Amino acid sequence: MTDKTYDNIKITRDGAITFVTLNRPEKRNAMSPGLHYDMQDALTRLDDDAQTRVLVLAGAGEAWCAGQDLKLYFRETAGDPVERKKSNNASHNWRHHILSTFSKPTIAMVQGYCFGGAFTQLCSCDFAVADEAATFGLSEVNWGILPGGIVSWNLTDQLMPRHALYYATTGEPFSGKRAEEIGLVNFAVPKDQLMAKTMELANRLLNLNPSVVRFTKEAVRSVRHMRADEARDYLGVKQDGLAKADKEIADKVGMKEFLDAKSYRPGLGPYQRPKA
Repeated sequence: MTDKTYDNIKITRDGAITFVTLNRPEKRNAMSPGLHYDMQDALTRLDDDAQTRVLVLAGAGEAWCAGQDLKLYFRETAGDPVERKKSNNASHNWRHHILSTFSKPTIAMVQGYCFGGAFTQLCSCDFAVADEAATFGLSEVNWGILPGGIVSWNLTDQLMPRHALYYATTGEPFSGKRAEEIGLVNFAVPKDQLMAKTMELANRLLNLNPSVVRFTKEAVRSVRHMRADEARDYLGVKQDGLAKADKEIADKVGMKEFLDAKSYRPGLGPYQRPKA
């Protein structure tokens, strides 16, 4: 895939790891209609990109994302209902639908500010690594508005209800370290270790069978809102689908290495997959 050039984002690669970076640093990467259109197009392309096996969502400069650009996204589209609808659909599409159903694992790499609408793409990514001194916040209550779009839904889906209610109602900002404590991110590390920790996670994912990673993340996202009996039936069908989709799984390579070759011990990393 030849990477397309965009006005509001940039795409870089490190082998099979693709970085998509929000690139409006002078606005703390606040999301404009143009950025939404760029992201919708780029993520759609990268979902079908064979070279991309892990995607990292990053932010240029000193912020990850300060939420929606109030001037460009809200005020300047107020008198144009066609543009408002178009940009709103693009905003929801890439931040929720495309990211949450992305066929490869996705990692949010968060530094600086993560505010308001940015919580949607944060929660849609499969994993998140943050600078422990990053600042997260839902400041909408101070402006007399709700955490809209699906931000409030994201909060209650990701956090325990009391944490979600507290931070949405008070508008109190919190650190990356606190985000780790309440389960909003997987890891919080010093800023100078942020890239290394993100790459460590990305490379761990690269060492796993991509079909298993894909089917597992789809399964975990789906079953959390099911009854136990529904989940049992769904997971049985999902496992059958995985075996049909991947010969390595159908041939039970990992199980044979554990039971027969004695070359693999669970808990000590992925088994030695055949080289492509």
